[in-house]
Amino acid sequence: METMISKKDIFIGLIIGLLGAFIGTFFALQFFTKQGFIEGFRIMRQAGMIGKVITLGSVPNLILFFILLKKNKDLMARGIILAMFILVIITLFL
Repeated sequence: METMISKKDIFIGLIIGLLGAFIGTFFALQFFTKQGFIEGFRIMRQAGMIGKVITLGSVPNLILFFILLKKNKDLMARGIILAMFILVIITLFL
């Protein structure tokens, strides 16, 4: 029973981390480019700056991580770390 709860918490943290990075990246592109999200993503990718944009967009995950640690949601915080590892791998291929 305990492993099922821990897997669920890690999965929830993973989803929170991926959504936080996506929303952060969306706002970074909206703020720093005059184009929309899709066009801004394409332009930044062509310029070789998409890694920097995704990194900037992942800043909300840092805040979410510390909030979860403060609320003693350690397993969800681990999920956010897992999401960050996934984002690093995705960024390497973009």
